[in-house]
Parts: sequence; C-alpha cells; structure tokens
Amino acid sequence: MRLLAFLLTCLLLLPGCQPAAATDGITHLTLWHGVNPPANRDVLQQLVERFNETHPQIQVEALYVGQGDQQIPKILAAVVGDAAPDMLWYAPMITGQLVELGALRSLDDWLSTAPVAAEIDSALRESMQWEGRTWSIPFGTNNVGVFYRPSLFAAAGIHDLPQTWDAFRQVAKALTIPEKNQHGLLLPLGKGEWTVFMWLPFLWGGGGEIVAERGAVQVASPGAIAALQLWQDLVNDGSAILSQPERGYELDAFLAGRVAMQLTGPWTLGQLRQVGAEFGVMPIPAGLRPATSTGGENLFFFHSTPTREQAALVFGEYVLSEAFQTEWAIATGYLPVNLRSRQSQDYQTFLAQQPAVQVFLDQTQYGRSRPIVPGYNRISDALGRAVESVLLNQNTPTAAIDTAQRRLDRVFGRAE
Repeated sequence: MRLLAFLLTCLLLLPGCQPAAATDGITHLTLWHGVNPPANRDVLQQLVERFNETHPQIQVEALYVGQGDQQIPKILAAVVGDAAPDMLWYAPMITGQLVELGALRSLDDWLSTAPVAAEIDSALRESMQWEGRTWSIPFGTNNVGVFYRPSLFAAAGIHDLPQTWDAFRQVAKALTIPEKNQHGLLLPLGKGEWTVFMWLPFLWGGGGEIVAERGAVQVASPGAIAALQLWQDLVNDGSAILSQPERGYELDAFLAGRVAMQLTGPWTLGQLRQVGAEFGVMPIPAGLRPATSTGGENLFFFHSTPTREQAALVFGEYVLSEAFQTEWAIATGYLPVNLRSRQSQDYQTFLAQQPAVQVFLDQTQYGRSRPIVPGYNRISDALGRAVESVLLNQNTPTAAIDTAQRRLDRVFGRAE
C-alpha cells in the first residue's frame, strides 16, 4: 500500500502525464526524456520542432523529466496510473521491467515493413530485443572514454597516453599538483547508474562479468575486485578527487583545469565545443583486455490508442532517419545509429574536424552492453553501493563485492 500511495503521489506531480487527445484532427503526443547536458536538450527540442512543422497533424511535446535514476518512480507511477507518455527516451536496461508490466507496444510488425529498419547498425539489435521480440529503437549510441587536458599533460612532461591500468595510475600521479589544487582524475561518487556505467569498463577490462553462463547473475570475481582496487588506489594516491554525490557527469572541475582527466562520453562534445575548451580523448586503459561500456538511449512506445500509436511510429521513423541521426550526432557527439548517416558527406566532414569522435567509433569493437533483464536496477544498485563504499574507504574491494553478490543472491538466487 505504501508503494502504491507513493507512486500515485508521484503521478500527481508529473508534467504532462495525462494522455493527450486528438483536437481538430491533430494528434498530440508526449515524449519523456532525460537528455543532458542542457545544450543537447536544446538540440532535441529543435529537432522535435522541425518534425512538428513538417507533420502538422502530429504534434510532439518533449518533456525533460530528470536524470535516469530520478525517472524510474515517475515512469512506474505513470504506468500504474494508466497515464504513461506516448514515448520514452531511456537506456535500454529498463526493457525487461516495462515488458513485464505490459506497458510497451511491440515493434516487430512495424520494423518488418519500415524501410529505415535496414539502416540500423546491427550491433544495436541486442539493445532492442527481449525474449525474442523487439521493444524499442536506438535513438543514439555512445561509449565511455577518458577526456583529458593536453596542456596539463604537456606541462607535466607526459607525451604518451596511458594504455594500461598501471600507466593510468602513474600518469594520474604525475598530473596531481596539490599546491595548484590540480588532480589527475575525477571519479564519480554515488551509487546511481552513472557511477556504475563509468566503472563497468574497468570491471570488464579486469576480466569480470555481470551475468555468467546460463544467465546467472555473478558479479563477484577477481576482475571486479581488481577494478574496485584500482579506483581505491587512485583515491588513496591522492590522484583522484570525487565528484559531488550523484553528479559525476558535471564537467566544472575539468573545464577549470582542476582535474586533468575525466571519464565521460561523446555526448559532452557539444558542450566542450560550445565553451571553447581544449581537450583530447583516449580509450579506456586496458586491464587484462580492452573494454568500454556501450551506452546510449532507446525510444520506447507505450500502449495507448491505435491513432496515437501510429502517430508515434511516424516520429520513430523520423528519429531513425539519416537526416535526424546526422544532425543529432554532429550537434551532440552521439554516434549515429543509422549506417547511411555515418557514411554521409556531412558526417565524414564532421569526423575530419573532430578526430576525438573517431576514438569512440574505434572503441565500439570493445564495447559491452549492460544486461537487459527485469532486475537490472537491483544489479546496478548493488554495484553502485559497492563502488561508493570503496571510494569512501568504508570497505575493502573484496568485502564490497562480496556484499554486492550476497544482495544479488537474495534477489536472483545463488548461481550454481
């Protein structure tokens, strides 16, 4: 009862949560999203307005409803209250949970006839499908790299970018100058999904996994412990400072030169260009193997009425189009999901002008996706708590990951 009351309270506070109706022949749709930074939000708004101008009988209202962790209770409240938006921009790990709730419209029938379906990067199909059916389309893709300040590297006499964990740690030390309030690296503090997303390249790079064979959730491994140990060492060395809680995506310290390196992705390129900051990008240094987290968000379509569902699919085809994907990618730094967009003259010109993007394109071969399972939020929470406790020196890496595994065993059952 308390959970239901909480969700219904959230529902009353949601912006634009009631289903829109057709007025004078116009179908009004809502799109919830958590696009950040604000400059990227402006790009999305411009693209939505262009769609509205060219589709006068369909009008889409894009609503920012907070970061991913903040959206979950709002989304659940909307589903419970039969007031879900028409479309949702969200990371694909939510797929299993929404499917179990019966909230989503399957897209298999639409994609089987939509010409643009053949232009989607096949590597992204895994993020679209759950239990043999298609539930979303990719909106944009990306992965995690290391942004750095070349001037600070040069001042420290560093000429070679670190390619291994050991070199990464040594470079971070060399870039740390306490009397200048300068540190080698910013690490994200918090137990939310952002922290987990930034840490997973190190788990995978250290040889760890999240889901073992036969689908068992098995996060405890030497690789996971090694990845936590690396982050704790960076903090204990004095080389890394921690972000404000749950705000590891903010670039203030990086832009001010207080940190020389920061974990983030190509979605920040637009902001960096806008402020005129000097920067470079390197791949995530390798542990036992190269690895990065494949990210990006998908577009989900909720059950509503046949008219609104069909109108939403028209918008979906627009999102997948070469023109949309090229403009979205060039303006935000996301990687296009449309293969024709990647090969277009405009995008190739952009790549020539922004060589940092090529780092992320090259790194896609080492990308790993977070599992699309109904209980992923529980996995993320357990791992986030482990990372946070280690960064705050409240736990050893071994104790933290063992605690995480015990929590997950209670949820999913013990792996055999």
